[in-house]
Amino acid sequence: MFGAPDWVARTIVMLLVIGFVPALVVAWVFELTPEGLKRDSEIPVEQSIAPQTARRMDRMLLVIVTLALAYFAFDKFVLATARVSTPAVASTNTMPISAPGTVTKPPDASIAVLAFADLSQAKDQEYFSDGIAEEILNALAKIDDRKVVGRTSSFYFKGRNEQIAVIGSTLGVAYLLGGSVRKAGNDLRITAQLIQVDDGSHLWSQSYDRKLENVFAIQSEIAGSVPEAMKLKLLGPQQGGAATQATQSLPAYELFLKARSLIHGRTRSGMAEARKLLEDALKLDPNYAPALAALAQTFMHLSNQGGGYGDLPREQSRAMAQPLLDKALALDPNLAEAHAVQSMIFRDLRDFVRSDASLPRALELNPNLPDVLHWQAGHLNADARLREALAGRHRSAQCGQSNYAELRS
Repeated sequence: MFGAPDWVARTIVMLLVIGFVPALVVAWVFELTPEGLKRDSEIPVEQSIAPQTARRMDRMLLVIVTLALAYFAFDKFVLATARVSTPAVASTNTMPISAPGTVTKPPDASIAVLAFADLSQAKDQEYFSDGIAEEILNALAKIDDRKVVGRTSSFYFKGRNEQIAVIGSTLGVAYLLGGSVRKAGNDLRITAQLIQVDDGSHLWSQSYDRKLENVFAIQSEIAGSVPEAMKLKLLGPQQGGAATQATQSLPAYELFLKARSLIHGRTRSGMAEARKLLEDALKLDPNYAPALAALAQTFMHLSNQGGGYGDLPREQSRAMAQPLLDKALALDPNLAEAHAVQSMIFRDLRDFVRSDASLPRALELNPNLPDVLHWQAGHLNADARLREALAGRHRSAQCGQSNYAELRS
């Protein structure tokens, strides 16, 4: 709580454990009298204060139990009723729909990238189609003067047969980008279409029949075509490019997409599997910067600290993550995810100055990374900068970071 090193808390706990035994012996064998500590056997029964102490403890326990029952009753019959009547914050399972008759015009430069449908014959490429959509989303997020809805919110509608107007109104955007992926061996067909929400018209549509090795070029083409169709101006040579550094190994890219999907799930078994997949990906391409950063993040999540998903000691998880980040940032200094995970490590080391510098850099590179927005809000809250933390939580919710499992990270 006070920014103290880990050894301080461990020392305090050990002292309490060591001191508990003699304290218990003293309390059981001795009695405190006006003349000092005396053995119970040396004090006549009529002079012992134990009965009075016992009665005082009985009264104290009765008061505590009464207060506890009163609180539980108040919580059940008053607070619970208030919670039921209050609309819940959006989560991955419940997405609030705008109230009937409520019309709020979304910003003109606002878009949500919906999950692409998996049209492969075996229906086993969902991770791949989700990954393609997320890559395009991240590329669009780098365009200035736009609102891009985050992954969690936009992917909520996957598999739901909702009308375009309902989706657009719920997400508060003027445009929707949807599509499908069909993958068969080394052949790939990606179809994308840009829809204007207010009238449901298709502004742009394109199908790409390519070999799998051209997947990165397709992502760049789609991300570059959408702003033009929205009549937005691209600023900077990197904007509209692929969201991640391309790898020469397509199997490595597929392993990366599978692992990233598991990391999003925030489960103990999923994190362990993600570690294995990313390690396999890096065997195929040791210089794949996004996979290096993702593996570093996985190691941090696999620590045994509160909210972690594994049993690695904190020092070990940091030691395993840092070399990966150093290499990722050397390969790609503008990789937002690497700067975000670096901030996690600095924060874990209680190096708040460098931690607070890394997060803004990550958001500068990709303003819509929900993890980063959530971590930043948590840091502000820990620093008692509550108004800024509240604004950060609001921004994080707008980008879709509302999964309880993710909030624990």
